[in-house]
Amino acid sequence: MSRIGKKPINLPAGVTVDVSAHNTVTVKGPKGTLTQDVNPDITVAVEANQIVVTRPTESKRHKSLHGLYRSLLNNMVIGVSDGYKKELELVGVGYKASNQGQILELALGYSHNIFFALPDSISLKTETPKGKNPLVTLEGIDKELIGQVAAKIKSLRKVEPYKGKGVRFVGEIVRRKAGKTAGKK
Repeated sequence: MSRIGKKPINLPAGVTVDVSAHNTVTVKGPKGTLTQDVNPDITVAVEANQIVVTRPTESKRHKSLHGLYRSLLNNMVIGVSDGYKKELELVGVGYKASNQGQILELALGYSHNIFFALPDSISLKTETPKGKNPLVTLEGIDKELIGQVAAKIKSLRKVEPYKGKGVRFVGEIVRRKAGKTAGKK
């Protein structure tokens, strides 16, 4: 058995799961509702306040789908009960972040500001603590969507290895390179 796939998913208080006849799983919780279509080969059952995912055979395809759907369902349960949060920091002189509703405005050293529209399901907060780098905080219930948006914002100014400037996750370690040394005489 797949180590991840065979683990049952415990449901916290206030979270309900519905499995339709077409293998569509709907998870409802205090923070919202998420749905996921599951491959017809994989069986999803709700038993005694737990979600159990099973596969029909030991084929490589079924093994990979087993672990995948168990992880996706677990992420949905965590999302609707606790939510997900990603924090990005802008490292560089003159880098700024501000927002007007769901539109993020970034000054990343280019000749123009970048305006980035976020989906409605993600809440956005920007702050610039005195003497520290500007922070962009993304919160929501969909782990995949939060990761995608954070990666897109990060790709607007990749961290360069010589000075360490760019957009990075809070706490991310960047490998630094030594620059050129003075010419030999």
